[in-house]
This record gives sequence, structure tokens and C-alpha cells, in this order.
Amino acid sequence: MRLSQYFLPTLKEDPKEAEIASHRLMLRAGMIQQNGAGVYTWLPMGLRVLRKIEAIVRRNQDAAGAQECLMPTIQSADLWKESGRYDAYGKEMLRITDRHDREMLYGPTNEEVITDIFRSHIKSYKDLPKNLYHIQWKFRDEIRPRFGVMRGREFLMKDNYSFDLTKEDAEYSYKKMFLAYLKTFRDLGLRVIPMKADTGPIGGDLSHEFILLAETGESEVFVDAKWNEVDLAGKDIHYNNKPQLEAYFDELTNIYAATDEIHNPETAPKDIIQTRGIEVGHIFYFGTKYSEAMNATVQNKDGKTVPVEMGSYGIGVSRLVGAIIEASHDEAGIKWPSEIAPFDVGIINLKVGDEQTSKLCEDVYTKISATGLDVLYDDRDTSAGAKFANMDLIGAPWQIIVGPKGVKMGMVEMKQRMTGEKFDVKISSLIETITTKLSDLKKGY
Repeated sequence: MRLSQYFLPTLKEDPKEAEIASHRLMLRAGMIQQNGAGVYTWLPMGLRVLRKIEAIVRRNQDAAGAQECLMPTIQSADLWKESGRYDAYGKEMLRITDRHDREMLYGPTNEEVITDIFRSHIKSYKDLPKNLYHIQWKFRDEIRPRFGVMRGREFLMKDNYSFDLTKEDAEYSYKKMFLAYLKTFRDLGLRVIPMKADTGPIGGDLSHEFILLAETGESEVFVDAKWNEVDLAGKDIHYNNKPQLEAYFDELTNIYAATDEIHNPETAPKDIIQTRGIEVGHIFYFGTKYSEAMNATVQNKDGKTVPVEMGSYGIGVSRLVGAIIEASHDEAGIKWPSEIAPFDVGIINLKVGDEQTSKLCEDVYTKISATGLDVLYDDRDTSAGAKFANMDLIGAPWQIIVGPKGVKMGMVEMKQRMTGEKFDVKISSLIETITTKLSDLKKGY
């Protein structure tokens, strides 16, 4: 993509309405534009990041055996009345009526809709287990939306729902999702710690939050120092290896990690780290809470009709964009993990109009793009300082800086955004160098 043609409305100054780093930088980097309180338009660069996160989430859901569908944003109030949550949910639910005075709502979550889908089609234990997911926009009418996409009213969420015959089967499905979440965050280039959590309005008696540690996080958290040494990748664990999976689950859930709501100084280890974090995922096992209320039953092996055991699992896809920026930025701008960066490489032409410099930039741009990498070429006729500032702001993992002096010597300069490291590279080996460097970054999770 040539920057002269790309829609990237960056800002030099910090917006007054932005209270935290991610909100400030997303506005400055031209990723979003506010449409109303807690509601944003995702501009081209922001959407690129959103889609990359979405693809990684989807890949890991598929690998864990979940199947994708797409449920509506507008839901019938009748289903929520059936489950008993319509009046209990509170003012966060946006309630509306259609032209026929039928009560509707903009879905804040999808337990009722998915339970209705299940009960309409599954009648026998032979068709279990099932796990269905979608990635869809949600709406919760927050009393005070703030912090940009971190606490907006409209947000993109992956939510999936498991259906099992027995509690033991359901807990196994829960542990599969626990592992799937760890693998998802690993693939996003993040280190996220699972913490036991309250179930809240979803209900149930088993729940974990997945917390991205960040000094600017919204919540205070307390973690055992052992987490610094724990393998959170789950690389060698297979979803169908039940003993191995359960042993890994037990290992991680026995290491102390708690948000301030449930932290207990009396049971916490002595070697405790007090820091802050951002919730980026939440999983629940709630048994027959919805299946009993909504008559979602199957026949078991004995021919007896029983309610299915259920769980639900959420990842805030749009929230992750803000959370990642909160955890990875500096005064100059965003420092994207290479897995989700909107552009892998940024090319800076220091002398637009110089024939040799521009020719080399075009050649580099064409060849790197041909490798499948996402490239942003700053071909604008503006100052070098403005180009450097802009490229740091948007956070491409690698920058290639091309100027007349370097071209004459057969060299260009490369800069790694995450570390600030700079070094010269021979033009003849540039393509090999950049592909190797990006590959090495993606192995570093």
C-alpha cells in the first residue's frame, strides 16, 4: 500500500477526549473515529488489525473443534424472558420494539439464542458434544463508556457455547477451551495469565478470566512469581489427550493468580507480584442453568430425557486491540506484535524525486509485497522527520529507510520498532534479511 493513496488520517496532537494510551494512540494513528458515545467507526488501518486478530481467534476455535455460525445482533425478548434474564440483566441491555410492538433487544451475549438453536435440532446424546461459535458485534449500554474500545458500548466479540451430556464431559469441554485460549493468545504474540473469576450475570460455578499484564491496566491483580517461568503456550498438548490436558489445567490453576475482587492475602503465597492487568477473555461453565429454563434436553443412553450441560466462552476481539496497545507502546506510538501488525514492513523514501532512491524504493516495495508480507510505502513528498514520526506512530515491526547516500553505497537502513535497534543491510540481501527477521519475531512468543 502506498501511503500517498491510503486513507490514514493521523493526528499530530493528542485528542483531548482520550484518557488512556490506547484510546489516544488509536485516534492519533487513524485507526478509529468516534461515531457516538462508546461507538466507533473502524477505519482501514484499525480494521486490518481487527481482522488479523479475528483470523487467529477463528483458527484456534476451529482447531479446538468448535464450529462457526453467525447469530443475529437483534434478538427476540421472548427468549430472554424464557431464560429469566430479561428483567434481571439490567439497563445495560438496549431494549427496543419493532413496528408491530414486538419486544426486541440488541444482544449483549448469546446464551439464549444458541440454546434455542440447539434445542431445535439436537435430541440425542449420540449427537453430543457440540461446540458452536461466532464472531459478532455486541451492544451493552454502559452507564459511562470510556477508554475508547476498551470500554465501549458496541464491541466485536468471539463467543462460543459447548453442549455436553454430563458434568464430567462439560468440564472437559471447558478445559479444551482453556487450552484454546492460551494457544490463541500465544499466536497473538501475547503472554496472558488465567485467573479464577466470579461468574457474574452469565451464571455458573466455574470461571476464569484471561488477564494481559499491563501497568496501565484497569484492574489490580496479584500473581505468584512462578508465572514468570510457566509455559503458557501449551504447544505440545493435544485437545484429545485428556490426561495430558487435565494435568496441564491442574498445573496452571494451582498457581496463585487473582484479581483484586477475589484476592485473599491469607492464602496468597509470600512471593507475590502486585501489578495491573486487562481482561481479554472470560470462560464459564454453568451446567444446566439455561438448558433447564429453556428445555434444551436430549435422551441419554437409558432413554431418559435430561438437560444438557453447557458452557460459554468469550474473547473481546475489538477490546484486544486496545489492550495490546496498552501493553505495548512508547511515547512515539504503537509497538505491534508482528503477528497482528497492520503492516509488516514500512518503507520510508527519504528523497522523493531522486531517481535512484525512488527506483530502489519501488523495487523493494514490489519484491517484499510479492513475498506475501503487508507493506506500507511512504512515498509522500514531505519531510523525513514527519515520515519517521508517522511510521513510529503506526508501529510497523520493521522499517526500511532508503536515502541517496545509502543507495550509492548499496545499503539501506533497517529499524526494529519494538527495540529501536538500527543496522545497515546490503540491498542485495534485503529481501532475505527482512523475511528472516519477521520469521524470527513470530517464533518469539
